[in-house]
Amino acid sequence: MTALLYTLGVLAFVVAILASIGLHEFGHLVPAKKFGCKVPQWFIGFGPTVWSKQIGDTEYGVKAIPLGGYVKIVGMLPPGAQDLVEETTYDEDGEPVYKVRRSNTGLFTQLISDARAAEWEYVKQHDTDRLFYRLAWWKKVIVMAGGPMVNIAIAFSLFTVLFWTYGNPRDQVVEPTVADVPACVIPVADAGRACTEDDPESPAAKAGIEPGDVIVSFNGTPFTDWDRFQAQIRDNADGDAVIQVRRDGRLLTLETNTTVTLRQTSLESDQLTEVGFLGVQPEVSLATGGPLYTLEQMETMTVETVQALGQLPVKVWDVGRAIVGLQERDPESPVSIVGGGRFAGEAAASDAFPMTEKLVTLLFLVASFNFFIGMFNFVPLLPLDGGHIAGALYEGLKRGVARLRGRPDPGHVDVAKLLPVAYVVGLAMLVMGVVLIVADLVVPLHLS
Repeated sequence: MTALLYTLGVLAFVVAILASIGLHEFGHLVPAKKFGCKVPQWFIGFGPTVWSKQIGDTEYGVKAIPLGGYVKIVGMLPPGAQDLVEETTYDEDGEPVYKVRRSNTGLFTQLISDARAAEWEYVKQHDTDRLFYRLAWWKKVIVMAGGPMVNIAIAFSLFTVLFWTYGNPRDQVVEPTVADVPACVIPVADAGRACTEDDPESPAAKAGIEPGDVIVSFNGTPFTDWDRFQAQIRDNADGDAVIQVRRDGRLLTLETNTTVTLRQTSLESDQLTEVGFLGVQPEVSLATGGPLYTLEQMETMTVETVQALGQLPVKVWDVGRAIVGLQERDPESPVSIVGGGRFAGEAAASDAFPMTEKLVTLLFLVASFNFFIGMFNFVPLLPLDGGHIAGALYEGLKRGVARLRGRPDPGHVDVAKLLPVAYVVGLAMLVMGVVLIVADLVVPLHLS
């Protein structure tokens, strides 16, 4: 049964991510078609085609390697000034198919020319007004931003449902209500064991504090939050404490001494230290909220994700060191879809997780992956969507400045000139992806 639940958890996660990828590509396809572009292919996966169906002038299908997806929009790269577009072949209907003459000078020039040639093999005579590069700059931005915005919309929808109904595990609310009162003071090194006759009574138990009591004040200072309450206990110099609590609607004044002597500095040290200690555990709940709360949380996530993206190469390097045994893998290190699937499988198979927790874990994983995919695609480097968005924005800026200065239209921005950068970035992405997949198989992270 455990193996079956694990498999179902993995499959549910993989299917959800593949569906998200497909919707991402629809985020490009729909506005591209709306603006008149030719879109001959929409596929989930890479490699050999498993299934496909032609609808209109677009082939929809699934390929064998489920590690991404793509949508083919014709005319992403304009013909360069040095390239001659020639009608060199004819299709089965007798229509000319445009081809770009390949350059044979220089490695980068050759790469760019080959890419243009491959792009124009899809172009027929009646397609010349359906090419992506001919769109207005703002239409290009909409088409290219459509994909990652779909992922962010998926993440927003899932986070909103979860935060509204279940709560946010990243945002815990500590209540002034006492959840538990340990009977004694146990050294740090022995945490978790039962009390013995040699263990001193905890100050909270000595004062008579009980679970369910609501902390009202400490030494005359009204309770504001748990962190401040803990600081007051630590800073209580002489240890004498007067604590007001509300119990069953009645206000009670309790007294104790919060100075205790225990082994505090480290697990290995036998040195005894006097510290301020009361011995109460608060009730903790998850913060909840609707769409506005979700937007606030996603704003924080955006900052954290941008920081994580900046550190990604270093973190992947550390993951690579962990693969070969040079260091332990950081529990906060990035994971691939394989690692995400493992988390989903472990949650589904765990006896410690009730069904609600299993579903919540799966939805949080799917929402988090979608948010990261969306943010990652906005990085302004080719071949990512953000690279095309940056090119379109630059085109709009150039044309706007030229118009204001009364100068001739400078024309389309040629993103093909950045293809050498795209190849480097693409190779780096491939290497990082392989490293993370291998790590998730060799030195996997587990749900705590």
